[in-house]
Amino acid sequence: MTKRLTEVAKKAGVSEATVSRVLNGRDGVSEATRTAVLTALDVLGYERPTKLRGERARLVGLVLPELQNPIFPALAEVVTGTLAQRGYTPALCARTIGGVSEMDYVEMLLDHQVSGVIFAGGSYALADAKHDHYRRLTDRGLPVVLVNAGVDELGFPRVSTDDAVAVEQAYGHLRSLGHERIGMVLGPEGHVPSRRKLDAMIQAAGWDEGDAECVERSSFSMEGARVAATKLVERGVTGIICASDVLALGTIRAARRLGRSVPADVSVVGFDDSAFMTCTDPPLTTVRQPIETMGQAAVDLLVTQIEGAGVLQDELLFEPELVVRGSTAPAPGR
Repeated sequence: MTKRLTEVAKKAGVSEATVSRVLNGRDGVSEATRTAVLTALDVLGYERPTKLRGERARLVGLVLPELQNPIFPALAEVVTGTLAQRGYTPALCARTIGGVSEMDYVEMLLDHQVSGVIFAGGSYALADAKHDHYRRLTDRGLPVVLVNAGVDELGFPRVSTDDAVAVEQAYGHLRSLGHERIGMVLGPEGHVPSRRKLDAMIQAAGWDEGDAECVERSSFSMEGARVAATKLVERGVTGIICASDVLALGTIRAARRLGRSVPADVSVVGFDDSAFMTCTDPPLTTVRQPIETMGQAAVDLLVTQIEGAGVLQDELLFEPELVVRGSTAPAPGR
């Protein structure tokens, strides 16, 4: 008990006596101090006293699929900073291979009486994944916001980049450079944002069933993209639109291993404009997601729900921006 008091007091920046007063429900403690102590208790993983368990902490979970892709740390920086400005303490939960699952994180966050949860790139984006843990949040009435497209039936507010506009920009750019054989490296079959990108490509390029050979699926890794892109390059594709910057980097690697030059033989367009894409060789042409605006909007939507001002069921779509760099050039022979 003494160790717990010491740790919570240090975390909250108050005396052990103040922590004791809060935990025992005594008077003489300001609401701000009381909130700080309860939040510290939650962050450190200590169980609240029984009489305090019904109250939610000003703690908000941010659940990410990974931190290796630079786009997720960038989003985390925006969301955590905005939450702090609004008086909430962020709890960052990043999944790792063989580590804690998204479902496990949801259980942990519920145990800590969080005020709400923001998800980015979770299994909600996979049509064939299990979604039971999201329904638990719905059953609890917990405010939730999803970043980027997900399955419709969950009914959570969403903040997304307009995938159709992204593809139109990338496809239009490659066509303006004279590319006629344009392919795509997308995420798994059930990945909703990839489905949207494919639908937009079908509309923009007028594809039919015979053009299926211009699309390859991959996990969101450079290794997976290299395998997928190799098939496209061997089929004579000269322009490739990728569903992420990581996939684009794997595609560049595939082209080079086949003895092709990027961009002289194969032009590559990414998606995200994550950190360091100006430092790659060549610098990556990509479609930029407005991460800062989207992160702030996600927090605004969540706080609105927490404060009981209602839930916006519509999906907020944000316009991306094509950033032209050195990985695209006129088609061979142009």
